[in-house]
Amino acid sequence: MTLLEKLRCLFTFGQGVALPLPELTSDTTPTELFQQWFDDANKAGILLPEAMSVSSVDNNGQPSSRMVLLKEFDEEGFIFYTNYGSRKSQNLEGNNKVALLFHWNVLQRQIRIEGTVEKISAQQSANYFRSRDRGSQIGAWASHQSQKLSQDNELQQQFNYYEKLFKGKDVPLPDFWGGWRVKPHYVEFWQGRASRLHDRLCFEKQQSQWNHFKLNP
Repeated sequence: MTLLEKLRCLFTFGQGVALPLPELTSDTTPTELFQQWFDDANKAGILLPEAMSVSSVDNNGQPSSRMVLLKEFDEEGFIFYTNYGSRKSQNLEGNNKVALLFHWNVLQRQIRIEGTVEKISAQQSANYFRSRDRGSQIGAWASHQSQKLSQDNELQQQFNYYEKLFKGKDVPLPDFWGGWRVKPHYVEFWQGRASRLHDRLCFEKQQSQWNHFKLNP
């Protein structure tokens, strides 16, 4: 999509035109609807439509949220990658309940996802890691994510060290880095409407079956 086409999309959606909800059947899954809405966000020219908030809870019951990038999704769940020593990973190790939030203001849309997490396989993490640019690969080794820096240039020094260490070689996957898969049991699609008569279309998983219903705004 050209820059002009993106600007036209932004202007069109910026007029406050709320998009209609699709017709659902008993077989419709939240993944199918998520794909439609994700495609709409891309077509609208939204910057980083894959950006999502991940909320976790620590052992003291303190919730925390941060923005990460969705990298893959299918009927099994939603995958993002991070340092397994980070604060969010430590939270998820202790409490596997998690919530995701996508917000696409131009489309007057948001998607809330609640579920549990599991680590993906080392092979799947390695496959994604190899697709990253070399700087990001070295950065994964250099950063002790969420740990305090002892001096301002410590991170750059670490980067320089690993850049030299792996010079002329493939950068291997760190054993402390990989993916988390969020396995949803509740997904809510929110579509803004005039007079705050918003649509809230919800999917709730009971055993292996998705049931859908609407909520008052």
